[in-house]
Amino acid sequence: MDATSLVDLDPLLRIVLLGAVVAAGPLAWWWLRHRSAAPAARLRALTLLTLFLTFDLVLFGAFTRLTDSGLGCPDWPGCYGSASPFGAREEIHAEQTLRPGGPVTHGKAWVEMVHRYLATGVGALITVLMLAAWALRRRDPHAPSPWWPTVSFVWVCAQGAFGALTVTLKLAPAIVTLHLLGGIGLLVLLAWQAGHARPAPLALAGRTRRLAWVTAGLLLVQIALGGWVSTNYAVLACRDFPTCQGAWWPAMDFEHAFTLWRGLGRTGAGDYLPFAALTAIHVTHRAMALLVLAALGWLAWRLHAVGAGPARRYALGLLALGGLQLATGLANVVLGWPLLAAVLHTGGAAALAVLLTFLLTRAGQGRERPAAQAAALPLPMTS
Repeated sequence: MDATSLVDLDPLLRIVLLGAVVAAGPLAWWWLRHRSAAPAARLRALTLLTLFLTFDLVLFGAFTRLTDSGLGCPDWPGCYGSASPFGAREEIHAEQTLRPGGPVTHGKAWVEMVHRYLATGVGALITVLMLAAWALRRRDPHAPSPWWPTVSFVWVCAQGAFGALTVTLKLAPAIVTLHLLGGIGLLVLLAWQAGHARPAPLALAGRTRRLAWVTAGLLLVQIALGGWVSTNYAVLACRDFPTCQGAWWPAMDFEHAFTLWRGLGRTGAGDYLPFAALTAIHVTHRAMALLVLAALGWLAWRLHAVGAGPARRYALGLLALGGLQLATGLANVVLGWPLLAAVLHTGGAAALAVLLTFLLTRAGQGRERPAAQAAALPLPMTS
C-alpha cells in the first residue's frame, strides 16, 4: 500500500455509525437501570460505566499490540478503504499469501478493526457524557463541572489521532507508548470525575497524602517504561530472574535504548537496534519496578495504620494489585512472555492508576472538609 493511501477517510462515517451501535447497548442498559434516579446520580453512573468500558478498551488495546495486530489493517480508519475486513478479503488474502507470517492476516485484521470499533464506541459514550454534563449544569448550577467531561472528549479525540499515527508511522515505539499513556490518562480523567461526582472524604495525614502523590508519579514513570519495553519487544532480553543473562549487570547500551524518536527495531540513524539496547530497556524497567513496589508497600502500610474502613480497603487493594504486577512480570520473563500474563500486566497497571486516582480524590476531599468546617465556625466576639 502506498504511503499516500495510509489514511483513507471514505469509510469514516460507516465506522462512526458502527461505534454508535457499539455504544447503544451500554447506553440502553444505563438508561433503563437508572432512569428513575436523580440526574446527578445518572451522570455518575454513566461516568462509571464509561470508565469500566474504557478499562476494557485498554485491555483490548494491549491484546491488539501483543498479538502483533496493530498493522492488521495497514491503513486508517478502515481496512484497505473498507469499513470492515469483509470488504477487504481480496487484499488481505493477497498480502497473507505473499507474507504468511507478516503483519496482515484475516485474524489480525479483525482484531485491529474490533479495537477501532470499541474505541469509537467509547468515544460515543464520552460524547454523551459531555452533553449530559452540560445539560445538568444548565439545570443545576451546583452540579459537577462539565469541563472535565469536555477535557475527556478532547482527550479521546487526540487518542484517535494517535491511533492513526500508530498505523501511518508503522508502530513507531514513541507513538505506541504515548498511545498507551493516553489510554491510562483517559482512565485517570474518568476516575477523577467519578470520585468528584459523589464525594466521600477520606482524612489522611499530610505525609500519607504526599506519599500517595509520589507513588502515583512513580507509577506513571513505570507505565511509560513498561510501554517502552513492550513496544520495543524488549521483554525477552532477559529470560532469567533475578539476574539478567546470568549477570547482575549485563552489557547495556543506554544511548540507543532511550533514543525516543526512531523506527521500530532501529536506532536514530536507521541501523538495527543493538541487543544491548533492549537489555538496557528491560533492566531499567525491572529496577524501577522495585522502587514502585516499595512505594506501594509503604503506602499500603501507612493506610493500614489509619484503621479499619476505607483506608484499609485501599491498602489491601494496593497490595493485591502490586502482587499481581509482580507475579505477571515474573511470568513474562520466566515463561517467555505468555499472552495472558502480558495482558494482565497491562490491566494491573491500569487498575493501579485508577485505584490511586480514587484514593487521591478522596484524600483531597478529606483535606477540604476540615478547612470548610473551620471557615463555617462563628468568629469569636471581641470587646
